[in-house]
Amino acid sequence: MQYRIDGKEKTPAYLQLYRRLREDIVGGVYLYGTKLPSKRVTAAETGVSTITVERAYELLTDEGYIEPRERSGYFVVFRTSDGFVGGGESVLQVEAAPKSRNDGTELPFGVLARTMRRVISECAQTVMERSPNKGRTELREALKRYLAASRGITADVEQIVIGSGSEYLYGLVTELLGKELLYAVESPTYKKIEQLYNALEIKYEKLAMGTNGIESAALWSSGADVLHISPYRSFPSGISADASKRHEYLRWAGERRIIIEDDFESEFSVSQKPEDTLFSLTANDNVIYMNTFTRTVSRSLRVGYMILPKKLTAEFERKLGFYSCTVPTFEQLVLAELIAGGDFERHINRVRRKKRKELDGKTDRREVF
Repeated sequence: MQYRIDGKEKTPAYLQLYRRLREDIVGGVYLYGTKLPSKRVTAAETGVSTITVERAYELLTDEGYIEPRERSGYFVVFRTSDGFVGGGESVLQVEAAPKSRNDGTELPFGVLARTMRRVISECAQTVMERSPNKGRTELREALKRYLAASRGITADVEQIVIGSGSEYLYGLVTELLGKELLYAVESPTYKKIEQLYNALEIKYEKLAMGTNGIESAALWSSGADVLHISPYRSFPSGISADASKRHEYLRWAGERRIIIEDDFESEFSVSQKPEDTLFSLTANDNVIYMNTFTRTVSRSLRVGYMILPKKLTAEFERKLGFYSCTVPTFEQLVLAELIAGGDFERHINRVRRKKRKELDGKTDRREVF
């Protein structure tokens, strides 16, 4: 192992080590089933503490690249061959659970109200201005910086499009890509995706879900041009795609297919570092990333955004540049202030800490009883 940790980099040492190990696991340096060097050996060879190595290993474990085995060490469970073997995954029969109306994930009202008052006071004339077609530059700039820091997503402001919720953005995407294409969705899937595709008379097929995402046999036999998925947490099944499955989706897409990645609820991951998005992992510039503020700020705030692949930005302008932004300027400026001022990230961190404590409490109770 010859990993150089650069102390001058702003990126923490454990993240540098995590990324280098992840690259070697995905690249086949560490094959499926092989054992990683012990934490003590890795620390000695890289010149960092064992705590730093432990944090890097924990991230790799959280994301499904490796797993710890008692008194044996850490072993690679990621394999590039996943997805080429038919069968073996069970189809889940899942019924949608009623959604909670107060689960503590929404931004505290006091924070939101304070930000609204500040925007009205400091941007009195601006709130009356019409928004640019893709959304206010202030909000798109804030999103660009936040996503780069929190999710490893690198994008230009021109790639970001603001719209009034996910359903509206789904419609824009189908107009951009074309209604003559065949789309594929998870089964079960978010009901409104099917309703929208039916309303627009778009052809789509349902791909059965297994224990960690779409069944490999269903995926590779699909003739779809576009794959519409929620890899972090599919609704209503609650299934999350692990690292192997995410890379399988990208292999399936190759260079000619498109993936629509709805990153629903990903901000509230209890992992130390949220799972990698397909948008950040792809080398083919073929993932459309989507998210909303419905869960993180308020259900009444119908604001979403998508990040287009660079190769589709010119096509978007040509085909859909005439559309007006459907989100009021005031709401966009409020969100921009929440993100740029740090209140949004502090709220996300509070919720994640709370969820970790709840999870630790459940684990402790299981151990006691």
